[in-house]
Amino acid sequence: MTEKPYDPSGEGAQMSFDGRMSYSDYLHLERVLDAQEPLSGAHDELLFIIQHQTSELWMKLAIHEIRSAIKAIHNDELQHAFKVLSRIARIFEQLTGAWDVLRTMTPSEYTEFRGQLGQSSGFQSYQYRAIEFLAGNRNVAMLGPHAHRSDVIAKLEEILGEPGLYDEALLLLARNGFDIGEDAQRTDWRTTRTANDKVLAAWKTVYASPDKHWMLYELAEKLVDFEDYFRRWRFNHVTTVERIIGLKRGTGGTSGVSYLRKMLEVELFPELWKVRTEL
Repeated sequence: MTEKPYDPSGEGAQMSFDGRMSYSDYLHLERVLDAQEPLSGAHDELLFIIQHQTSELWMKLAIHEIRSAIKAIHNDELQHAFKVLSRIARIFEQLTGAWDVLRTMTPSEYTEFRGQLGQSSGFQSYQYRAIEFLAGNRNVAMLGPHAHRSDVIAKLEEILGEPGLYDEALLLLARNGFDIGEDAQRTDWRTTRTANDKVLAAWKTVYASPDKHWMLYELAEKLVDFEDYFRRWRFNHVTTVERIIGLKRGTGGTSGVSYLRKMLEVELFPELWKVRTEL
C-alpha cells in the first residue's frame, strides 16, 4: 500500500500566511538575498560577495557581544561576561571556517573579476575596525579609510572615547585590590596602551592561585580564548590571500600579504600571553 504524502498541516503547522508574518517577512529575506549584485559574468564572484557579506553579519554580532561583555565587566556581572565571551570565540571560529570555502577559488578564477573591485578592499571594513578598537588595538591612523563617512567616524570615535574590553578587565583587577600602576589612572582611551609590568604581576598572582581568584582567572582565560580565535581568523585570512593572489598588492592599496602578516604580530592582551612564560 502506498502511503499518502506527509502533510504537516495535519499536525497543526501553519500553511497560509496571507496577512500574517512569515519566516521570510521576519528575516527580511528579500532584502538580504537581493543584496548580491555581481559586476561580472564570472562564476566565482557570487562566492566572493557572499563570503564577505556573511562575514560582515558575523562581525555585526561580534560587536554586539563585545559591547555586552564590556558592560558586564564594568558592572561586575562576570557570569554574563563569561557567557558572551564564549559566544564571541565561537563567532570567530565560524569566521575562521568560512575561509575554507573561499579557498576553493583558484587564482585564475579570481582574476576573472578582480578588476571589477576597483579600490574596494576588506581593509576598509569599518566593522572590523570597530572590533579592533573595542578589543584594544586603537591605532587612530586607521580612521583614515573611513574619513569620507562622517556617520562611521562618529561611531568609531564613540568607541575610542570609552574603555575597551581589556581596559575594563584591568579596572576590574584594580577594584579587586590589585596594583595595576598607571592603567588605574588612564583617562585617554584613544590610543593603544603599552604593556605594564604591574599588570603582568597582577595576572601572575591570579594564575598562581586560581582557586583564590577564580572569577578573575576564568575571565583571563575567556579573554585568551577570544584572542586565540581572533588570531586564527587573521592567520587563515593571510593564508587564503596568499593562496589566491600571491604577493601582489591588495585592491585597497596595501602590500597585501605583507600587510596582513604585520597584523598577526598585534597582541590585544599582551600580559595574558606573557604571564605564561612567567609562571
